[in-house]
Amino acid sequence: MTPLSSLNVVLLAGGVGGARLAEGLINLPNISLSVICNIGDDEEFHGLHVSPDVDTMIYTLSNNINRSQGWGVKNDKYRALAILEKLGNEAWMSLGDSDFGLHIYRSNRLKLGHSLSEITYDIARAFNVPASIILPTNNLVPTMVRIDEGWISFQHYFVKRRCEPKVLDLNYKNVSKAQPNPNAILALETADVIVLAPSNPFLSLLPILSIPGIKSTIILNKKIPKIAVSPLIAGRAVKGPADKLMAELGFIPDNSTISRLYRDFLNVLIIDHKDTSKLVLEEGEKIEIRSTDILIDSIEKKINFASFVIETAKEFGSKT
Repeated sequence: MTPLSSLNVVLLAGGVGGARLAEGLINLPNISLSVICNIGDDEEFHGLHVSPDVDTMIYTLSNNINRSQGWGVKNDKYRALAILEKLGNEAWMSLGDSDFGLHIYRSNRLKLGHSLSEITYDIARAFNVPASIILPTNNLVPTMVRIDEGWISFQHYFVKRRCEPKVLDLNYKNVSKAQPNPNAILALETADVIVLAPSNPFLSLLPILSIPGIKSTIILNKKIPKIAVSPLIAGRAVKGPADKLMAELGFIPDNSTISRLYRDFLNVLIIDHKDTSKLVLEEGEKIEIRSTDILIDSIEKKINFASFVIETAKEFGSKT
Protein backbone atom coordinates (compact mmCIF):
# COMPACT_ATOMS: atom_id res chain seq x y z
CA MET A 1 0.00 0.00 0.00
CA THR A 2 1.22 3.51 -0.86
CA PRO A 3 2.34 5.53 2.19
CA LEU A 4 -0.49 7.37 3.88
CA SER A 5 1.01 10.73 2.86
CA SER A 6 -0.07 10.23 -0.76
CA LEU A 7 -3.22 8.14 -0.94
CA ASN A 8 -5.27 7.74 -4.10
CA VAL A 9 -8.77 7.23 -2.72
CA VAL A 10 -11.61 6.10 -4.98
CA LEU A 11 -15.09 6.60 -3.56
CA LEU A 12 -18.16 4.93 -5.08
CA ALA A 13 -21.08 7.14 -4.18
CA GLY A 14 -24.55 8.40 -4.77
CA GLY A 15 -26.86 10.79 -2.95
CA VAL A 16 -26.38 12.89 0.15
CA GLY A 17 -24.50 10.23 2.17
CA GLY A 18 -21.85 9.89 -0.51
CA ALA A 19 -21.43 13.64 -0.82
CA ARG A 20 -21.01 14.00 2.94
CA LEU A 21 -18.20 11.46 3.07
CA ALA A 22 -16.54 13.03 0.01
CA GLU A 23 -16.65 16.40 1.75
CA GLY A 24 -14.82 14.94 4.71
CA LEU A 25 -12.19 13.30 2.52
CA ILE A 26 -11.33 16.45 0.57
CA ASN A 27 -10.62 18.20 3.86
CA LEU A 28 -7.89 15.71 4.80
CA PRO A 29 -4.27 16.45 3.88
CA ASN A 30 -2.52 14.54 1.10
CA ILE A 31 -5.60 12.78 -0.23
CA SER A 32 -6.16 12.53 -3.98
CA LEU A 33 -9.88 11.82 -4.26
CA SER A 34 -11.74 10.35 -7.23
CA VAL A 35 -15.48 9.87 -6.96
CA ILE A 36 -17.28 7.40 -9.21
CA CYS A 37 -20.84 8.71 -9.14
CA ASN A 38 -24.09 6.88 -9.70
CA ILE A 39 -25.96 7.89 -12.87
CA GLY A 40 -28.83 5.43 -12.50
CA ASP A 41 -31.07 8.27 -11.34
CA ASP A 42 -30.40 10.44 -14.42
CA GLU A 43 -33.58 11.52 -16.18
CA GLU A 44 -34.85 14.06 -18.69
CA PHE A 45 -36.96 16.95 -17.42
CA HIS A 46 -38.32 19.74 -19.66
CA GLY A 47 -36.12 18.46 -22.48
CA LEU A 48 -32.97 18.64 -20.33
CA HIS A 49 -30.68 15.88 -19.10
CA VAL A 50 -30.50 15.96 -15.30
CA SER A 51 -27.90 14.03 -13.28
CA PRO A 52 -29.06 14.44 -9.65
CA ASP A 53 -26.38 12.40 -7.85
CA VAL A 54 -23.55 13.86 -9.91
CA ASP A 55 -24.82 17.40 -9.42
CA THR A 56 -25.28 16.91 -5.67
CA MET A 57 -21.64 15.81 -5.48
CA ILE A 58 -20.43 18.78 -7.54
CA TYR A 59 -22.52 21.31 -5.62
CA THR A 60 -21.41 19.86 -2.28
CA LEU A 61 -17.69 19.77 -3.04
CA SER A 62 -17.78 23.29 -4.48
CA ASN A 63 -19.72 24.64 -1.48
CA ASN A 64 -22.73 25.52 -3.62
CA ILE A 65 -25.13 23.00 -2.09
CA ASN A 66 -28.40 23.91 -0.43
CA ARG A 67 -27.49 22.37 2.93
CA SER A 68 -30.97 22.63 4.41
CA GLN A 69 -32.27 20.06 1.91
CA GLY A 70 -29.02 18.34 0.90
CA TRP A 71 -29.46 18.90 -2.83
CA GLY A 72 -29.92 21.80 -5.25
CA VAL A 73 -28.11 25.14 -5.24
CA LYS A 74 -28.01 27.36 -2.18
CA ASN A 75 -30.04 30.59 -2.38
CA ASP A 76 -31.59 29.45 -5.67
CA LYS A 77 -34.81 30.88 -7.09
CA TYR A 78 -37.56 28.93 -8.85
CA ARG A 79 -38.92 31.42 -11.35
CA ALA A 80 -38.31 29.24 -14.41
CA LEU A 81 -40.09 26.31 -12.75
CA ALA A 82 -43.03 28.57 -11.85
CA ILE A 83 -43.38 29.63 -15.49
CA LEU A 84 -43.26 26.02 -16.65
CA GLU A 85 -45.97 25.12 -14.16
CA LYS A 86 -48.05 28.11 -15.28
CA LEU A 87 -47.79 26.81 -18.84
CA GLY A 88 -49.10 23.41 -17.79
CA ASN A 89 -45.87 21.43 -17.34
CA GLU A 90 -45.45 19.02 -14.45
CA ALA A 91 -43.23 20.64 -11.85
CA TRP A 92 -42.82 17.94 -9.21
CA MET A 93 -39.06 17.78 -9.80
CA SER A 94 -37.81 20.85 -7.96
CA LEU A 95 -35.22 22.52 -10.19
CA GLY A 96 -33.95 26.00 -9.36
CA ASP A 97 -32.89 28.65 -11.85
CA SER A 98 -29.15 28.14 -11.29
CA ASP A 99 -29.69 24.42 -11.48
CA PHE A 100 -31.47 24.87 -14.82
CA GLY A 101 -28.41 26.67 -16.13
CA LEU A 102 -26.24 23.62 -15.51
CA HIS A 103 -28.80 21.28 -17.12
CA ILE A 104 -29.04 23.52 -20.19
CA TYR A 105 -25.26 23.46 -20.55
CA ARG A 106 -25.10 19.67 -20.18
CA SER A 107 -27.94 19.08 -22.63
CA ASN A 108 -26.49 21.40 -25.28
CA ARG A 109 -23.13 19.62 -25.05
CA LEU A 110 -24.85 16.24 -25.42
CA LYS A 111 -26.61 17.47 -28.56
CA LEU A 112 -23.20 18.43 -29.95
CA GLY A 113 -22.07 14.83 -29.51
CA HIS A 114 -19.88 15.23 -26.44
CA SER A 115 -19.79 12.37 -23.95
CA LEU A 116 -21.43 12.69 -20.56
CA SER A 117 -18.11 12.06 -18.82
CA GLU A 118 -16.37 14.84 -20.79
CA ILE A 119 -19.15 17.23 -19.89
CA THR A 120 -19.05 16.23 -16.23
CA TYR A 121 -15.28 16.76 -16.13
CA ASP A 122 -15.68 20.29 -17.53
CA ILE A 123 -18.51 21.14 -15.14
CA ALA A 124 -16.49 19.97 -12.12
CA ARG A 125 -13.47 21.96 -13.29
CA ALA A 126 -15.58 25.11 -13.79
CA PHE A 127 -16.93 24.70 -10.25
CA ASN A 128 -13.37 24.22 -8.90
CA VAL A 129 -14.22 20.85 -7.40
CA PRO A 130 -11.11 19.54 -5.56
CA ALA A 131 -11.71 15.93 -6.66
CA SER A 132 -12.06 13.97 -9.88
CA ILE A 133 -15.73 13.32 -10.62
CA ILE A 134 -15.90 10.19 -12.77
CA LEU A 135 -18.89 8.51 -14.37
CA PRO A 136 -18.99 4.70 -14.37
CA THR A 137 -20.24 4.65 -17.98
CA ASN A 138 -21.28 7.02 -20.75
CA ASN A 139 -24.28 4.84 -21.56
CA LEU A 140 -27.76 5.49 -20.21
CA VAL A 141 -28.52 2.93 -17.49
CA PRO A 142 -31.68 4.23 -15.77
CA THR A 143 -32.83 2.54 -12.59
CA MET A 144 -36.42 1.36 -13.02
CA VAL A 145 -38.75 0.52 -10.13
CA ARG A 146 -41.64 -1.95 -10.35
CA ILE A 147 -44.66 -1.16 -8.20
CA ASP A 148 -48.24 -2.47 -8.31
CA GLU A 149 -49.08 -0.26 -11.30
CA GLY A 150 -46.05 -1.41 -13.27
CA TRP A 151 -42.56 -0.04 -14.01
CA ILE A 152 -41.75 3.60 -13.26
CA SER A 153 -38.51 5.58 -13.32
CA PHE A 154 -36.49 6.08 -10.17
CA GLN A 155 -37.30 9.80 -10.00
CA HIS A 156 -41.04 9.11 -10.33
CA TYR A 157 -40.73 6.71 -7.41
CA PHE A 158 -38.33 8.79 -5.31
CA VAL A 159 -39.56 12.33 -5.88
CA LYS A 160 -43.05 12.27 -7.37
CA ARG A 161 -44.30 9.32 -5.33
CA ARG A 162 -42.07 10.09 -2.30
CA CYS A 163 -40.97 6.44 -1.99
CA GLU A 164 -44.47 5.52 -0.80
CA PRO A 165 -45.38 2.61 -3.15
CA LYS A 166 -44.19 -0.87 -2.25
CA VAL A 167 -41.26 -1.85 -4.45
CA LEU A 168 -41.66 -5.26 -6.09
CA ASP A 169 -38.50 -5.28 -8.19
CA LEU A 170 -35.66 -3.16 -9.55
CA ASN A 171 -34.05 -3.13 -12.97
CA TYR A 172 -30.90 -1.31 -14.04
CA LYS A 173 -32.03 -0.91 -17.63
CA ASN A 174 -29.49 -1.80 -20.33
CA VAL A 175 -26.75 -2.25 -17.72
CA SER A 176 -25.52 -5.56 -19.16
CA LYS A 177 -24.81 -3.81 -22.48
CA ALA A 178 -23.13 -0.76 -20.94
CA GLN A 179 -19.46 -0.05 -21.60
CA PRO A 180 -17.43 0.96 -18.56
CA ASN A 181 -15.84 4.39 -18.67
CA PRO A 182 -12.07 3.81 -19.17
CA ASN A 183 -11.38 6.57 -16.63
CA ALA A 184 -13.37 4.68 -13.99
CA ILE A 185 -11.47 1.47 -14.70
CA LEU A 186 -8.13 3.31 -14.53
CA ALA A 187 -9.08 4.95 -11.23
CA LEU A 188 -9.98 1.58 -9.72
CA GLU A 189 -6.80 -0.07 -11.03
CA THR A 190 -4.53 2.64 -9.60
CA ALA A 191 -6.38 3.21 -6.31
CA ASP A 192 -4.65 2.84 -2.96
CA VAL A 193 -8.00 2.35 -1.23
CA ILE A 194 -11.54 1.88 -2.54
CA VAL A 195 -14.41 3.10 -0.37
CA LEU A 196 -18.12 2.46 -0.76
CA ALA A 197 -20.00 5.43 0.65
CA PRO A 198 -22.92 5.13 3.08
CA SER A 199 -25.25 5.31 0.08
CA ASN A 200 -28.33 3.23 -0.69
CA PRO A 201 -26.95 -0.12 -1.91
CA PHE A 202 -29.77 -0.84 -4.35
CA LEU A 203 -30.34 2.67 -5.68
CA SER A 204 -26.82 4.14 -5.67
CA LEU A 205 -24.05 1.53 -5.44
CA LEU A 206 -25.31 -1.64 -7.14
CA PRO A 207 -26.16 0.41 -10.27
CA ILE A 208 -22.42 1.21 -10.43
CA LEU A 209 -21.19 -2.26 -9.51
CA SER A 210 -23.52 -3.88 -12.06
CA ILE A 211 -21.82 -2.17 -14.99
CA PRO A 212 -19.61 -4.77 -16.70
CA GLY A 213 -15.97 -4.41 -15.71
CA ILE A 214 -16.49 -2.32 -12.58
CA LYS A 215 -16.80 -5.02 -9.91
CA SER A 216 -14.33 -7.34 -11.62
CA THR A 217 -11.72 -4.56 -11.62
CA ILE A 218 -12.27 -4.02 -7.89
CA ILE A 219 -11.91 -7.75 -7.25
CA LEU A 220 -8.70 -7.98 -9.29
CA ASN A 221 -7.05 -5.16 -7.34
CA LYS A 222 -6.33 -7.57 -4.50
CA LYS A 223 -3.57 -5.76 -2.63
CA ILE A 224 -5.54 -2.70 -1.54
CA PRO A 225 -8.20 -2.33 1.16
CA LYS A 226 -11.83 -2.16 0.07
CA ILE A 227 -13.94 -0.50 2.73
CA ALA A 228 -17.71 0.01 2.88
CA VAL A 229 -19.61 2.30 5.21
CA SER A 230 -23.02 1.10 6.29
CA PRO A 231 -25.97 3.37 5.44
CA LEU A 232 -27.90 1.94 8.43
CA ILE A 233 -28.01 2.74 12.13
CA ALA A 234 -30.07 0.34 14.23
CA GLY A 235 -31.64 -1.03 11.06
CA ARG A 236 -32.82 2.36 9.86
CA ALA A 237 -31.50 4.45 7.02
CA VAL A 238 -29.78 7.65 8.05
CA LYS A 239 -31.47 9.32 5.08
CA GLY A 240 -33.71 7.96 2.33
CA PRO A 241 -35.63 4.70 1.88
CA ALA A 242 -32.83 2.11 2.11
CA ASP A 243 -34.35 0.19 5.03
CA LYS A 244 -37.88 0.24 3.57
CA LEU A 245 -36.64 -0.82 0.15
CA MET A 246 -34.48 -3.64 1.50
CA ALA A 247 -37.41 -5.09 3.44
CA GLU A 248 -39.74 -4.86 0.44
CA LEU A 249 -37.20 -6.68 -1.74
CA GLY A 250 -36.95 -9.51 0.79
CA PHE A 251 -33.76 -8.50 2.60
CA ILE A 252 -33.38 -7.94 6.32
CA PRO A 253 -32.37 -4.28 6.71
CA ASP A 254 -29.28 -4.81 8.82
CA ASN A 255 -25.51 -4.73 8.56
CA SER A 256 -25.27 -8.47 7.94
CA THR A 257 -27.17 -7.91 4.70
CA ILE A 258 -24.92 -4.98 3.80
CA SER A 259 -21.82 -7.16 4.25
CA ARG A 260 -23.29 -9.91 2.05
CA LEU A 261 -24.08 -7.49 -0.76
CA TYR A 262 -20.37 -6.64 -1.10
CA ARG A 263 -18.75 -9.87 0.08
CA ASP A 264 -17.19 -10.63 -3.32
CA PHE A 265 -14.52 -8.02 -2.63
CA LEU A 266 -15.09 -6.28 0.70
CA ASN A 267 -12.35 -6.30 3.37
CA VAL A 268 -13.78 -3.97 6.02
CA LEU A 269 -17.30 -2.86 6.90
CA ILE A 270 -17.61 0.24 9.07
CA ILE A 271 -20.77 0.31 11.18
CA ASP A 272 -22.16 2.57 13.87
CA HIS A 273 -20.86 1.89 17.36
CA LYS A 274 -24.45 1.29 18.53
CA ASP A 275 -24.77 -1.72 16.22
CA THR A 276 -21.66 -3.71 17.15
CA SER A 277 -23.47 -6.25 19.35
CA LYS A 278 -26.19 -6.79 16.73
CA LEU A 279 -23.99 -7.80 13.80
CA VAL A 280 -23.94 -11.49 12.92
CA LEU A 281 -21.72 -12.54 10.01
CA GLU A 282 -22.00 -15.85 8.19
CA GLU A 283 -19.60 -18.63 9.16
CA GLY A 284 -16.33 -18.24 7.30
CA GLU A 285 -16.99 -14.57 6.48
CA LYS A 286 -13.65 -12.81 6.09
CA ILE A 287 -14.92 -9.24 6.34
CA GLU A 288 -13.50 -7.30 9.27
CA ILE A 289 -15.75 -4.97 11.25
CA ARG A 290 -14.89 -1.52 12.57
CA SER A 291 -17.27 0.70 14.53
CA THR A 292 -17.52 4.39 15.23
CA ASP A 293 -20.09 7.19 15.10
CA ILE A 294 -21.23 7.15 11.44
CA LEU A 295 -23.80 9.95 11.76
CA ILE A 296 -21.81 12.65 9.93
CA ASP A 297 -24.13 15.65 10.07
CA SER A 298 -21.57 18.43 10.60
CA ILE A 299 -18.32 19.36 8.88
CA GLU A 300 -16.35 18.38 11.99
CA LYS A 301 -17.96 14.94 12.03
CA LYS A 302 -17.39 14.52 8.29
CA ILE A 303 -13.68 15.24 8.66
CA ASN A 304 -13.31 13.07 11.76
CA PHE A 305 -15.12 10.19 10.12
CA ALA A 306 -13.12 10.51 6.89
CA SER A 307 -9.97 10.37 9.02
CA PHE A 308 -11.28 7.19 10.67
CA VAL A 309 -11.83 5.63 7.22
CA ILE A 310 -8.27 6.48 6.15
CA GLU A 311 -6.77 5.22 9.41
CA THR A 312 -8.73 1.99 8.93
CA ALA A 313 -7.32 1.72 5.42
CA LYS A 314 -3.80 2.28 6.78
CA GLU A 315 -4.31 -0.40 9.42
CA PHE A 316 -5.67 -2.95 6.95
CA GLY A 317 -3.13 -2.03 4.28
CA SER A 318 -0.25 -2.72 6.64
CA LYS A 319 -1.40 -6.35 6.81
CA THR A 320 -1.21 -6.88 3.03
